[in-house]
Amino acid sequence: MDIRLHWEEKGEGKPLILLHGNGEDGSYFKHQMEEFSQDYRVIALDTRGHGKSPRGTAPFSLSQFVEDLKEFLDERGIRRGIFLGFSDGGNIALLFALKYPSYVEALIVNGANLDPSGVKRSVQLPIELGYGITGLFAPFSRKAKRNRELLGLMVKEPHIRPEELKKISVPALVIAGTDDMIKEEHTRLIGASLPGGRLKFVKGSHFAARDNSREFNRAVREFLEREVQS
Repeated sequence: MDIRLHWEEKGEGKPLILLHGNGEDGSYFKHQMEEFSQDYRVIALDTRGHGKSPRGTAPFSLSQFVEDLKEFLDERGIRRGIFLGFSDGGNIALLFALKYPSYVEALIVNGANLDPSGVKRSVQLPIELGYGITGLFAPFSRKAKRNRELLGLMVKEPHIRPEELKKISVPALVIAGTDDMIKEEHTRLIGASLPGGRLKFVKGSHFAARDNSREFNRAVREFLEREVQS
């Protein structure tokens, strides 16, 4: 790896890896770190080019973030854990489970999408416009270049076929807000395509884990207590 990822860690026990969304960092999961560190070794990562993790020179893509995650785990001797990913972090978690299934004991994907069409058009259109505009300024502005890379992830990625999810056999919780920016039918498709998938909607927006953490954490804890051996 050409960089070292920044991370925060709290608690002991089975690893619970938290993967944040586009343009955020591990602090997004403040309420989950607090709640689940009572029972798990909770590790919140900053993805490459996010938070305190450097950008490095490798490609800025979800597949690269998957490789970064594997290297991070290998460096710490973590061979198996529970993965909770939000938004792009959920997409990374799905891609990671497809490529490195032996590392994944259980999967929680919150506000994930299989391809850009899973995002409501009212949200995706401004992202596409922003991507186009930042392209004009990227050659002259470091900030515009960074923003274009972030927006580019949402414009171009991911590309996961629903039938690919049949390969993921571990228990999986697919969770989204009742007013999420991901289309409800798309979230339901992900839940139905995962053999061990359970579907849950909690009151709130795309950011329910932060804004309605009590209900979100309760849903996650119920899933873990039912599906994951302590």
